[in-house]
Amino acid sequence: VQLVESGGGLVQAGGSLRLSCTASGDVLPGSIMGWYRQAPGKQRELVADILRDGDTKYSDSVKGRFTISRDNAKNTVTLQMNNLKPEDTSVYYCNVYQIFNFWGQGTQVTVSS
Repeated sequence: VQLVESGGGLVQAGGSLRLSCTASGDVLPGSIMGWYRQAPGKQRELVADILRDGDTKYSDSVKGRFTISRDNAKNTVTLQMNNLKPEDTSVYYCNVYQIFNFWGQGTQVTVSS
């Protein structure tokens, strides 16, 4: 499975960004698609993930601000990020978990105060 991300960039606090990720290869029905982030000097952390049936999970820090969605026909996962805060600044990674973890190359999100 190969993952290609798009989106990200620089935005002011309170603004919005949209991240998209397309998976190529064999994405299995039981796969979990999601987004993680890693700030300098910190561990990679889960932002949100979504099952094929649409069941979602969010970190407490983004609940109510971020929305994850998935298009099973196109093997895409999208993260809509609203009301961004400076502490959301990080490299965001697309992830597909099916037996193994597959990762995108990462995309930088910078939120200025």
